[in-house]
Amino acid sequence: MRNLFLGTLLLVVFSQPSFSQNKIKITVRAVPGYTNAGDELYIAGNFNGWNPKHEKFRLEKEKEGYEIKLNLENGLHEYKITRGGWDKVECRKGGFPVYNRTLNVEGDAEVIIEVEEWQDRFPPKPKVSTATKQVSILDTAFLIPQLNRKRRVWIYLPADYYLTQKRYPVLYMHDGQNVFDELTAPYGEWGIDEFLDTAKKKCIVVAIDNGLDKRLSEYSPYDFSANLGPGAITGKGEGDKYIDFVTKSLKPFVDKKFRTKRDKGNTFIAGSSMGGLISMYAVLKYPNVYGGAGVFSPAFWVVPKIYDDIRKKGSKVNSRIYFFAGKRESTFMVPDMLKAFETMFKVSRSKMVTIIRDEGRHNEATWRAEFPHFYNWLVK
Repeated sequence: MRNLFLGTLLLVVFSQPSFSQNKIKITVRAVPGYTNAGDELYIAGNFNGWNPKHEKFRLEKEKEGYEIKLNLENGLHEYKITRGGWDKVECRKGGFPVYNRTLNVEGDAEVIIEVEEWQDRFPPKPKVSTATKQVSILDTAFLIPQLNRKRRVWIYLPADYYLTQKRYPVLYMHDGQNVFDELTAPYGEWGIDEFLDTAKKKCIVVAIDNGLDKRLSEYSPYDFSANLGPGAITGKGEGDKYIDFVTKSLKPFVDKKFRTKRDKGNTFIAGSSMGGLISMYAVLKYPNVYGGAGVFSPAFWVVPKIYDDIRKKGSKVNSRIYFFAGKRESTFMVPDMLKAFETMFKVSRSKMVTIIRDEGRHNEATWRAEFPHFYNWLVK
């Protein structure tokens, strides 16, 4: 029997998002006096994948300052101004970080802002490793034969792993740089190791680094053309081969080398944004391998074809699926996720939960706070 649970913060509306385009003009009227005349300014936000140096989002130098014109859908958008990198992002006086600027779009609008300081003017505080002693590097260059690439792979082993002969469930996670260690996480880590060190039920976690500039392609199961304001990002989907790697290459290696519970009921997969998308796809492609999935803030909007696969393949899936999104993400995040949930619910026997947080943002801090809820529900 299917188990339907809707979180108390769930917006129970299954509808397509509105894609009406609004003309938004953003002008940076003032920048710090030490800004070089030749510096280029860019806007990075949830409407362009937070790319700090996307040429289609470069501001033009005008008499009144720097200016860019965007076409944005209705809803809440977040952004920051950079000089081409996150080390050169705007900040407050004294070098203190600035919160994401927000813009609630309801129609055409003009916005005038000022930049107080640039982050690169202030020496960064040295980052230190925060990974607990239960975390190690499985391989700095694990071969992905399906894509002829190599990737760093991390592993978390419970504290009692070498003290017993127990076998453990395994959770596979994407964006490995962000899972365990602040030193390697550009936007903050999930703190999975700190949480599991205190969790009652233990498991092994295997985290695969993303491919940086190949991340979009590797985490997309289909070719894509994503509309991101003044332009579109296109790419070839390599997610099918990436999931083949996780399932047919990495999992057998882990099962052979470590004491794992190899069955479907003890094999899980999770990720956020594009990682949430590819986790959903993994369950659809390998319904007899993955017994649970964490689908955090999934980027379904990048490849709407995922809904077709849910309709066609969802009937074969009987797993535990945790859908999560925040209301302070892109305007179409919640409706897109709800559409996937509703479509899946119609065809699948899976036990599913959908959680939507009013304060949830598209960042690691939000996903770190949500992970314990996902994990406790998953292993209940």
